[in-house]
Amino acid sequence: MKRITSLLVIFALLLASAAHAQSGIPIYGYKVVHTYPHDTAAYTEGLFYLDGYLYESTGTEGESTIRKLDLATGKVLQKVDLPPPDYGEGIVAWKNRLIQLTWQSQRGYVYDLKNFKRLSQFSYPGEGWALTTDGRRIYMSDGTATIRVLDPETLKQVDKIEVTAMGRPLLNLNELEWVKGHLYANVWLTQNIVRIDPASGKVVGVINLTGLAPDPKTLTDPGNDVLNGIAYDAKRDRLFVTGKRWPSVYEITLTPPPAEH
Repeated sequence: MKRITSLLVIFALLLASAAHAQSGIPIYGYKVVHTYPHDTAAYTEGLFYLDGYLYESTGTEGESTIRKLDLATGKVLQKVDLPPPDYGEGIVAWKNRLIQLTWQSQRGYVYDLKNFKRLSQFSYPGEGWALTTDGRRIYMSDGTATIRVLDPETLKQVDKIEVTAMGRPLLNLNELEWVKGHLYANVWLTQNIVRIDPASGKVVGVINLTGLAPDPKTLTDPGNDVLNGIAYDAKRDRLFVTGKRWPSVYEITLTPPPAEH
C-alpha cells in the first residue's frame, strides 16, 4: 500500500503537468550531457561524488560493497565487502569518514574515507535507506515520508522533515542528494526524482526521468532494477544519476517545465 500511495501521488503530479493544471509543483524534464560506464552487477543503493571520483554503495545480502569508482571508465579503484547478514544501503562522506547504512540490521558503519578501514558502528531504529549532507547536518531516509536529520558527529537523530506533495505524505523516499539548497530524492519504483524544500518538507519540483532507463529486456530483474542513485559535483555543477544494475551513469541537465497556455 505504501508503494501504491507514492506512485499515485507522482502519477497525479505528472497528469497535472500534462494537463497544465495548477498543481503548484513544476515538472522538469532532462537532457543527457554525457554517458559513463557503470557495472551492471552493481545494485546501486547509495551514490555520491567527491574530488573527481564516484563513491557507490551496493546492496543485496552477500553482494553488498562500498566502492570508489573512476567516473570516466567505471573502473572500481577501491572496494570493501559488507558480509552477510547485512544489506548495504546509503553512504555519505563526513570529513575523513565514510558512513554507511544497512537496510534492516538497524546498524550502520563508519569507515576511514581514504582506506575503507572500518572504525566503528552505530545503531538506529527502523530501516536505513539513504544518506546525504548539506555540510552541517546529515539527512537519512528510511522508506517513509520522513527524512531524519542526524548530528554528523554522534549520528543521533536531532530533527526530522515530513515530506509532502500536494498536501499528502510522499512515501518511499530513497536515495538522497543535497543540490543547491534542496534535497533531491529518488521515489522508489518510479522514474522520478523529487526536489524537497528542507525547511517546509514540501516537494517543490519533480524531475521526470521517463525514458532514461535501459530496455527492460536487457536488465537482470526489470521489476527491481530501477532508477536509484544521485550524485552532485558542486564545483562544476554536474548532476549524475543511475539505476540498480544499469549499464550507465548519466550526467544530465534539467529542462524547464512545459509552458502553460
